[in-house]
Amino acid sequence: MPTGVAIRDVRGQLFDAAERVLHRDGPSALTSRAVTMEAGCAKGVLHRHFADFDAFLAELVLDRIARIDDQAAALRKAAGTGTVADNLTRALLGLFESVAVAVVSLVTSRDGLRARLREARPAGVPILTDAATAIASYLTAERELGRITADADVDTLAPTLIGAAHMLFADRQGIPPEAGHVHKVVTAVMAGAEQEPPR
Repeated sequence: MPTGVAIRDVRGQLFDAAERVLHRDGPSALTSRAVTMEAGCAKGVLHRHFADFDAFLAELVLDRIARIDDQAAALRKAAGTGTVADNLTRALLGLFESVAVAVVSLVTSRDGLRARLREARPAGVPILTDAATAIASYLTAERELGRITADADVDTLAPTLIGAAHMLFADRQGIPPEAGHVHKVVTAVMAGAEQEPPR
């Protein structure tokens, strides 16, 4: 891109470019040069907005976590509607068909990035931990509505659902699982917890 041409929403363009590289080529191909080439800008643009590449990657992860917060709000709003299994299936498909699997690979493959993220998020794997929190919040709402059993352990069910779904989607280059396969896993994990609400 020629010098002097303004780029609107530089951070957003760089994040989207990084996401495309991550999806297409995996975490080992994610370099500052690959990102700026994908975004169609000079390499210096990235370094003008971020202290270094790990700082850029940390901001990318945090930006994608913010998207999970939006998904979490929508999921919690769904409490009391449809079926619990259908709501969870949609939420898991939305999460894992996005960049979640690639971001988890990125975080686990880069020590410097993990160290930066630990400063603000001392426990768990970013994205997966946030998604489990969102699902636990939704399940708590469903438990209060009587649509899952009063003794359902939402703090165990939520990470179990995340882990099971992550296993289905973990092969970045494979064919993503069908909704019916995800629904089957959700139904198995939730067996004994979902119930008809009292009338």
